[in-house]
Amino acid sequence: MANNLVIVESPSKAKTIEKYLGKDYKVLSSFGHIRDLPKKDMSVDIDNNFEPTYVVTSDKKKRVAELRKAMKSADLVWLASDSDREGEAIAWHLHKALKLTDKNSRRITFNEITKSAVESAIKNPREINQDLVDAQQARRVLDRVVGYELSPLLWRKVQPGLSAGRVQSVAVKLIVDRERKLDAFEPESSFRITANLAADDAKLEAKVNKDPKEQSVAKDLLDYSLNNALSISAIEQKPGKRNPSAPFTTSSLQQTASNTLGYSPKRTMMLAQRLYESGDITYMRTDSLSLSKQALAQATSVIKKQFGDDYHQFRTYKSKSKNSQEAHEAIRPTDLSKASAGADSPQKKLYDLIRVRTLASQMAPAKVKKTTITVPLKDDYELRAKGEVVTFEGWMKLAGKPDDVVLPSLSEGDELKLVSMEAEQRLSRGPARYTEASLVRQLEELEIGRPSTYAPTISTIQDRGYVEKGDIDGDETELTKLIVKDGAVIEETFAKMIGADRGKLLPTSVAIIVTDFLAKHFTKVMDYDFTAELENKFDKVAVGDIEWQKVLKDFYPHFHDSVEEAQNVSKKEASQARKIGNHPDSGKPVFARLGRYGPMLQHGDAEDDEKPEFAPLPDSTTIEKVTMQEALKAFELPRVVGKTEDGEEITANVGRYGPYVKVGKMFVSIGEDGDPHAINEKEARKFITEKKKELAKQLVQDFGDGLQIKDGRYGPYVTNGKVNAKIPKDKNPEKLTEDDAKQLIKDKKSGKNRRKKRSKK
Repeated sequence: MANNLVIVESPSKAKTIEKYLGKDYKVLSSFGHIRDLPKKDMSVDIDNNFEPTYVVTSDKKKRVAELRKAMKSADLVWLASDSDREGEAIAWHLHKALKLTDKNSRRITFNEITKSAVESAIKNPREINQDLVDAQQARRVLDRVVGYELSPLLWRKVQPGLSAGRVQSVAVKLIVDRERKLDAFEPESSFRITANLAADDAKLEAKVNKDPKEQSVAKDLLDYSLNNALSISAIEQKPGKRNPSAPFTTSSLQQTASNTLGYSPKRTMMLAQRLYESGDITYMRTDSLSLSKQALAQATSVIKKQFGDDYHQFRTYKSKSKNSQEAHEAIRPTDLSKASAGADSPQKKLYDLIRVRTLASQMAPAKVKKTTITVPLKDDYELRAKGEVVTFEGWMKLAGKPDDVVLPSLSEGDELKLVSMEAEQRLSRGPARYTEASLVRQLEELEIGRPSTYAPTISTIQDRGYVEKGDIDGDETELTKLIVKDGAVIEETFAKMIGADRGKLLPTSVAIIVTDFLAKHFTKVMDYDFTAELENKFDKVAVGDIEWQKVLKDFYPHFHDSVEEAQNVSKKEASQARKIGNHPDSGKPVFARLGRYGPMLQHGDAEDDEKPEFAPLPDSTTIEKVTMQEALKAFELPRVVGKTEDGEEITANVGRYGPYVKVGKMFVSIGEDGDPHAINEKEARKFITEKKKELAKQLVQDFGDGLQIKDGRYGPYVTNGKVNAKIPKDKNPEKLTEDDAKQLIKDKKSGKNRRKKRSKK
């Protein structure tokens, strides 16, 4: 019987570790945290030094009982959760919940799940690091206080169901601020001039060294090139080198995986977690750039064996952040000689990315020969042709080298013939919208959050409807192009989409309103520097420089005063109802505002005797941007489309779930791209017919008066049009009587089925 119980966070990690330990060790998983602040209330005693109340969460009570049972046959309990703050807190909570003592428990950590690392950890146990635990407590308690005081305020003043968080709200503000900069951006016009030149059989592509802003200057340059001899004034050749990137941190792994593999930060961390737990990579939550002596030695061996001595170069890297903390090594394979690892294709691709980056960081720089050929034009403009040839691949031998750009063999003074030339008008673009990868980079640069928080923060702001990953179609714009053709410079126009974006993070109307409300009334909480300052204080707690309660004491009084002051803000002011103008027919005001179910339009004032008219805000715009023309079109709905063959009226409208047509009590979706303003009677009838066919397939029995048995997405059920009751698996829906159906509805209303389920537990 095992006399040692090892507790880790995840079952896959337990499975890997159990392979390395003998029969005297039993390895079980806690499945993450077993204790936390309960969901039902704040559970922080502010007046008693911010004392938190922790409970074993309902989903972990059974697991705790199993761990206690396993403890009875063990002499020692080894707490082997991760080595960061979250892992230390898990160990501490286990110690408390299982009522362990220093006599019957040991704390062990390792940066990689390998046999040697696990055995070394067993030989070198340590005490629970209370400073790391307190740093985690400081973050958890502060975030709970912010969430529990801010969220109810948003429910009352802006919209029910909203949430706010210290880091998530600042991340949303970054995206809102970027969108506003784009809205205010005025594009500038310039002309990019390119030319194809030739000397005998040699061909050369060149570009003017700077883009003129005026069309007249661009035309002068084309005229000059057409009417004057062109010759090479200089050929400059110089060596260069390209160094490899540093090994991966959490942030750089998320960014690179997003840019090269298309993985979201959340997916990257999930895949990395699996690779770590299977023993293939080191711990994946780190902002350290260093590699262990063992890893450096193995990298040297692998590189020299595979590529030769010339391809190896020893390097050490230092983090730019003064607050580099947590794990003590960059993310790397545990065995660099292992060319492939992972249980599936996504894991294999991520492992390959990590392995290549790690090995490349210890390889020689790539050597290149750069060549620039200069052909002078008028004033200070000149044509330049640039080439680059890799003369020694270095780390690119592993990571892949770019295609060489080889320039023809020419000499200074050689005359060149103009083959073709054009000047294409371009409009400058404003600051780029954030992708998930660039948002991670920005959060890191501003020191908002830490490696473990980036992925969940970005997922949270999308899950809660503040941010959407979407596309912007842009506007078709007419631009000018000047071309050398048939011995003259001619002008042409061409159409180009300006402002289009794909897969970027876009703020919703709710995000803009909530951000403005928080920025106005909670300036400090929404300040980027203040948020970073809090992170620095957490870091100080982690090394024992300050007590965690002091962080709360410094923060809370000002924050709570702001909450109290914001209680006096009217709902109308908080929801930022924007007056678009007055309706041309009624003369009444038209507003764009946030309603209970999202952005909406309002025709008329709530104080008027006549009830205002409402319409959903079109998906193509926002509260800030909607025009009167768009609003008037929205108020055209619901629109009478025609009638069915039976003479029932068909209307078209837009609802919470998109555009639809309605006949009687039946709502029929016309698809995301359907236009309720344009759909005709024939098209509407087709949608309705298809919907009826679909419903007919679902209908099992019809007892009349709305009482039916249907076969739904999750199995057969009884409905009376208002209440749906699931049919038990031991009942045949085709043989149920009307009385049976009524009884199921009655049971559902009374909650009888729910009581039965609870009694089984």
